[in-house]
Amino acid sequence: MQYSLGIDAGGTYTDAAIIRDSDGEVVAASKALTTYPDPLHGMKTAIDRLDKPLLKAVKLVSLSTTLSTNTILENTGFPVGLVLVGDYIIPGDLPTNYWIAVAGGHDSDGEELKLLDLDSVKAFALKVKDKVSAFAVSSYFSTRNPEHELTVKQAVLELTGHPVVCGHELSRDLGAFERAITAFLNAQLIPITHKFAGSITEECKSRGIEANLLMLKCDGSVVGIEEALEKPIETIFSGPAASLVGASHLSRRETCAVIDIGGTSTDVSMMQAGIPELSNRGAVVGGWQTRVRAIRMETSATGGDSHVWVKKDRFNVGPKRVIPLCRASVLYPGFLEKLRKSRVSRSHLSESVQATKFFVRTGFEPLELNKQERLIYRYIGEEPVSFGDLLGKLKQRPSSIALDSLIRKRLIQAIGFTPTDALHVLGEYNEWDTEAAFSGATMLGRLLKQDPADFSAGVKQRVTGNMALDLIAYLVEGMARPEIEKVLSGGHFTKFRVELPVVLLGGPARAYRESLESLIDAEFLVPEYADVGNAIGALVGKGIKRVEVLIKTRKVSKAGGNEEKKEHGGEKASESGVIEDTLHREMENEFIVFSPAGRAKFNVHGEALEYAEKLGRKLVMEYMTCAGLDNENLKVELSRKNLAPKSWSGPPMETKLVFVGVGTPLPPSRTFHSNKSPDEGQTNRKNYKT
Repeated sequence: MQYSLGIDAGGTYTDAAIIRDSDGEVVAASKALTTYPDPLHGMKTAIDRLDKPLLKAVKLVSLSTTLSTNTILENTGFPVGLVLVGDYIIPGDLPTNYWIAVAGGHDSDGEELKLLDLDSVKAFALKVKDKVSAFAVSSYFSTRNPEHELTVKQAVLELTGHPVVCGHELSRDLGAFERAITAFLNAQLIPITHKFAGSITEECKSRGIEANLLMLKCDGSVVGIEEALEKPIETIFSGPAASLVGASHLSRRETCAVIDIGGTSTDVSMMQAGIPELSNRGAVVGGWQTRVRAIRMETSATGGDSHVWVKKDRFNVGPKRVIPLCRASVLYPGFLEKLRKSRVSRSHLSESVQATKFFVRTGFEPLELNKQERLIYRYIGEEPVSFGDLLGKLKQRPSSIALDSLIRKRLIQAIGFTPTDALHVLGEYNEWDTEAAFSGATMLGRLLKQDPADFSAGVKQRVTGNMALDLIAYLVEGMARPEIEKVLSGGHFTKFRVELPVVLLGGPARAYRESLESLIDAEFLVPEYADVGNAIGALVGKGIKRVEVLIKTRKVSKAGGNEEKKEHGGEKASESGVIEDTLHREMENEFIVFSPAGRAKFNVHGEALEYAEKLGRKLVMEYMTCAGLDNENLKVELSRKNLAPKSWSGPPMETKLVFVGVGTPLPPSRTFHSNKSPDEGQTNRKNYKT
C-alpha cells in the first residue's frame, strides 16, 4: 500500500495530511505551529504527529506555503540588485535602492535596438555584490529575444556568484516593467525557498521517506521541486490556491466559493467546474503588479493573528500580525503575570503602544542595524518585554519606526490581542490559554467601557463583517465597497443572496459560520479536515503546464534585409502591445517563431506552424517528465488564435498557439469516498478524478 503526504507551511500553522493512493482516503492529519523564522521545527512537529508506518510508505510529498506571500507582504525578503536594459518608462518607485538602467534591448521582432552597455552592468554588480543576495534583470522585449538578459546573467554570475533571475524566464507576456518587478520578487525569494525546500528534503531523507517532491503553484497546479526552486515567485498564493483546491475536494463541490481564514489574512477565491478561477491580470502582491498567473482572490489583512488595538475610543483590527496572547501564555511561562502588570498611559496609545503588546526575539541573527535599532534590540530577549519595560530600560520613548523595522527584518516578533483571543473569551475556540485572552480583553475593553465578552463579541463581529465584505466584493466585481457595507449593515431591508455554496476553511472556521449566515443568505459549509484543507489541496492539485508560442509575419526586402521603418509610416510597436502598421514595397514574408526555447525564422508559414506545434508539445512533455508527473495519462490541448487586420492579405499577421498539458501526480484511478455528508464531520467523497 502506498500513500502521499501533503504539507502546508502557513504563516501560523503547519498542516500535514496523509492520503491513501488506492482510493484517496484521508487516513491521517495533524497540525503544529509554524516556527519562525525557520519553518523546519514546525514541519518536524507536524510530521511527528503522524503515524510512522504510514510515513514509511509515502511515495509522493507535495507542499504548499504562504511563506513567499508573507515575505513580500511583510517586506522581509533578501536584498536584490535590479538591472533594467532598454529605454524604460518607470511608472513609480522601484522596490529596491540597488538598481541601474543601461542601454540595450530589442524591438518587437527581436532585433537589437541598441548595443548592450555591459561595462556599466559589470561596474554595478561589483559595487553592490556585498549588499545584495541575488540579482534580477529585465530587458526590453526579452520575450522576443532574451540575448541581452542572458548576457547580463552570465556576466553578473561570473563576477558575484549570486543567483541571477531573468524576466523572460518567468513570463512570456508583454510589459517590461512588470517583468522586472516579477524577476525582482523572484530573486528576493530564492534564498528563502531554497531553505524551505532543503529543510523538507532533508527531513524526508532522515525519516527514510523516498518520495517524489512537488510544490503547489499559485494557479492551483503542482510543479516539480526543481522548477519551484528556480521560480519561487510562482508559489506566491500557493497556500490560498491549496485551500481552494482542498475545499472543493473536501466539500465535493466542483463549483464553490471559498473563505480561507488564516493567521495573517483571510482569502476569498472560487472554483468553477473543478477549475480554479484565474485572474485576467498577473498577481498583485504587496502592491506590486507581476506577470505571474494566479487564482483570482480577494484578500484582507484580517486573520486570526491580526493585532487588535485601541486608540481614541475605538478598536482597530490589523493590519499587522502578532502572536495571540493565549498562545504566548503557553509558549512563555510567566507571561500571564507580566500581562496583568502591564500598564500604558492612555495618551500614549498607538498601534505599537498597548498594554497588551509585547516583543520577543526570534533567534534570527541581525545583519545591519542602525543606532536606534541596536539600542532597542539590546533590551529585547528570549522572554517577552512590554513597551513599559523598554521605556524603563531606555529612559526614553522607544522608536516605533525602529520597532517596526526590527519586525520586518525578522529579528523580533510582537505579541498582542487578536481575533483568536476574542474567540477564546467567547468560548468558541479553546486551543490555548483562555485566561490570558480574558485578561487582554479586560484591559482593552476597560478603555472602551466594555466588559471582556462585549469587547470580544465586537471584535468577532468586525472580523465577520470583513469576511462578508470580501466575499461579496469578489463575487460582484466593480461594486463599490461602501455600497456593499450599507447592505451588510442590515439597515436597508435588504440582504445579499449567494447561489453557490461557500466553503469555510481554517481552524476557527466553524466559529464564524453562524455569524456569516446572519449577514448573507447562502449555504455555508465547514467540511471535515477544514483545519488542514491546505495540506490536502497540495495533494489533489493537477500538474498543469502552459506554453505559449507566437508566430509573427513581417515583411523583408527580397534582397533579404529588413525594411527600414519610415518616419511617418505607422506607430512603432512597444511593450504595451501596440502592433506596428508597416508600409511595404517589393517585399516578401518572413515568419518568426517566438517561444521559451528561443527565436527561429522561416520563409514558409506552414513550416513555421509545423515547427511551433511540435515544439510546444515537446516543451510540455519535457516539463511533465522532469516534474515526475504521469505522462501516460497526460492530455495536451492546443488553442490557436490568428490576428490579421482587414487590409491584411496572405498568412496571418500573428498566430498565437497556447499548449496546455494536464497530468496527474498520482494514479488516475484514485477516487474519493466516505459515508457522511461534508458537514457532518466526515466527507462523503464522490468519484473525483485528480
